Amino acid sequence: MNMGSKEEVVGAKDKYRSFLDDEGESNTLWRHGAPPTYHDVNLLFEQGRTKVWAEGSLEEIVQNAIKSWEMELSHKIRLQDFKTINPEKFKLFVNGREGLNAEETLKVGSYNALLGSSLPKELKAYRSEEETFESSHEAFRSAFPRGFAWEVIQVYSGPPHIAFKFRHWGFFEGPFKGHVPNGNMLHFYGLATLKVDNSLKVEEVEVYYDPGELLGGLISGAHTEEKNNTKISAASQGCPFSTK
Repeated sequence: MNMGSKEEVVGAKDKYRSFLDDEGESNTLWRHGAPPTYHDVNLLFEQGRTKVWAEGSLEEIVQNAIKSWEMELSHKIRLQDFKTINPEKFKLFVNGREGLNAEETLKVGSYNALLGSSLPKELKAYRSEEETFESSHEAFRSAFPRGFAWEVIQVYSGPPHIAFKFRHWGFFEGPFKGHVPNGNMLHFYGLATLKVDNSLKVEEVEVYYDPGELLGGLISGAHTEEKNNTKISAASQGCPFSTK
């Protein structure tokens, strides 16, 4: 999860994500050469969160665990370097679709894994099957320059089967697939479950949410081509009362 978070790869400490502070000297292979930092999205999270969980509470543990998993999925390139999941058993299920194993999830990236759809191609606002890991990350970093924050709203059950409600939000301040940003805050809620082993490594994730709440906001603005065509059309008509 934690889709669209903006990161700067400069290797600073992070109070919400495990396995960053102690990995500067490890053999971990990072996608951008060094551990990331999440300064901007952490600030967005702290300014916009609706819950402040007590230190050590189950809610805080789940929230930080998901943030740590998203960090690994977005920035580590080898499953052997992951510490949040059991790579041999891991499966990700989104909205009841067929599950992805660890290798498949790492290959496509979190955005494409979470935004896949069975809709006909012409009806899709986002075509995950045509996106790469890199292009998907770039699209959402562009749309949310300050990041796309994530929080736990409520935890319904503890391990080994953890069920919880979450909220995602950010400000549409950059272009998305040619659509002009409007500065609005976009957010949505969802439900998820985690199956964890005795060491709290994740074996299965199930996520349920409505992608339309996110994508509808991102494509609500005019497309750059549409705006340009409107300008061209208006210019070609000119003023009917003018004389040259």
